[in-house]
Amino acid sequence: MSADYLDKTHFAASVAAAMKQSGRNKVLVFVHGFNNRFDDAVYRFAQIVHDSKVPVVPVLFTWPSRGELRLRAYTYDRESANFSRDALDNLLSTLDASSAVGEVYLLAHSMGNWIALEALRTRAIRAPAVASKRSKLKNVMLVAPDVDVDVFRSQLNRMSGARPPISLFVSRDDGALSLSKTIWGDVARLGDIDPTQEPYRTELARDRIDVYDLTKLAVAGDDAHDRAFEQVGPVVAMIRQRMAQGQALGEQKAAAGPLARLAE
Repeated sequence: MSADYLDKTHFAASVAAAMKQSGRNKVLVFVHGFNNRFDDAVYRFAQIVHDSKVPVVPVLFTWPSRGELRLRAYTYDRESANFSRDALDNLLSTLDASSAVGEVYLLAHSMGNWIALEALRTRAIRAPAVASKRSKLKNVMLVAPDVDVDVFRSQLNRMSGARPPISLFVSRDDGALSLSKTIWGDVARLGDIDPTQEPYRTELARDRIDVYDLTKLAVAGDDAHDRAFEQVGPVVAMIRQRMAQGQALGEQKAAAGPLARLAE
């Protein structure tokens, strides 16, 4: 594996060339989580794209995680995540400006969700008309988000109508998020809530957030924090089933699921 530096102009040209060569106009941006170095993130993203078989041009947004499973590394990574918010905003703006790009999908995992949500919040504050009307961002997929529930409510409120559709993937047996909850003073994390319980059920339905509870996909010895990626097949099947049933949380009509739309 090798890496070359590309400035914004050459990056945009590279994406356009990849789209022309593949005949695809959809981009999937992946934001990795805590304790993921560059090579780990590349491997995981390649596996996600391969296993899900989605016809996209993959773009990895990698940020400076220390790549260590320690408390001090956790706090270092959180500061690195804060540092990286504007860079993701710039990436999404670059893709918006590319005439070769038709649709953009954003997939974030664990602490990477903090970067994703903060970038969306920034976009909504800076240019709400662009964020809501001219953005090519079609869906944001939040997988096991290590985000304070109350902060998430605040972020959604600030985005208001200038946010793309959001899909939330939770696991109520996520040990990593349970530990994070302890670190943050026993405050609920978005990725391990029970979406059938109040006030979450009402709030998520009101905000039209599609929720996929992966707890039922648990198998002996698996890692709930990575379940959505380790069991891509069942996850995609779950979304397709939700589409066929036409039901979303709160008995609302569901739009096509994010990975299912990508696979079309």
